[in-house]
Amino acid sequence: MSKLDDKHWFTEVAEVAGSAFSLRCRRKLHEERSDYQTIEVYETEHFGNLMVIDGFTMLSSRENFLYHEMLAHPVLLTHPRPARVCIIGGGDCGTLREVLKHQSVQQVTQIDIDERVTRVAERYFPELTATNADPRATLLFADGIRWIAEAAPASLDVIIIDSTDPVGPAEGLFTADFYRDCRRVLGDGGLLVQQSESPLYHLDIIAAMHEDLRSAGFGAVRSLFFPQTIYPSGWWSATMACTDAALPDYRRIDAAAELDTVYYNSDIHAAALAQPEFLRKRLAGLD
Repeated sequence: MSKLDDKHWFTEVAEVAGSAFSLRCRRKLHEERSDYQTIEVYETEHFGNLMVIDGFTMLSSRENFLYHEMLAHPVLLTHPRPARVCIIGGGDCGTLREVLKHQSVQQVTQIDIDERVTRVAERYFPELTATNADPRATLLFADGIRWIAEAAPASLDVIIIDSTDPVGPAEGLFTADFYRDCRRVLGDGGLLVQQSESPLYHLDIIAAMHEDLRSAGFGAVRSLFFPQTIYPSGWWSATMACTDAALPDYRRIDAAAELDTVYYNSDIHAAALAQPEFLRKRLAGLD
């Protein structure tokens, strides 16, 4: 269980990088052990409420828009007609909220293994769950890996994998076998996007994702980058893959102006796809 120190700082230590991130808190609001993980919520002094799972920061009221907007909007504005969407994970429902801003989306199914994450979010992050009653949305609490394995071929346009780190329940979401199932379920020109950790701390994970997605039959793979204040290093990524040989032109990017966003816009979309030189060198021969 996570604890505040004697000065009310919550600290997440990233052992692999020899670094740590802290937020000063007023108090702990909630703590429970679900069937899958430990969920905590803190009231911070400057970041609103903070959700922590198994000791790792997940989101805060102040900055969650960065992650949720960048996981949803680039992929949905890249696909020319994103009507059928699924979200694997995403129990806090912030990504779902962003997906539902797109009028082209006719149905979106969210599959998270732990219902308690959603119930805790409903209580402490109601702004994220306010659109859950949208008739286009279906919330399922089940194994996302199994759900994808059993889904009909070509039944989806976009798959968004909003997972925790590749450990525990989320480990199976970072494998070539899972990506092969995703490839089968996506229709022509289908797109997948998955959070892919910090480019500064987890370059091996990003490189392995590119290789596994290629081996699973995706023709184009591209990572995009954005700030993420409360995650290790403060710099995060998502990796997008297309069933076609190349990602579509970003001809729908002008539609970004119609969205109610805090961070994302067409310029951010283009800038996020710029590849750092160290990543370009690491992926040479893969992409």
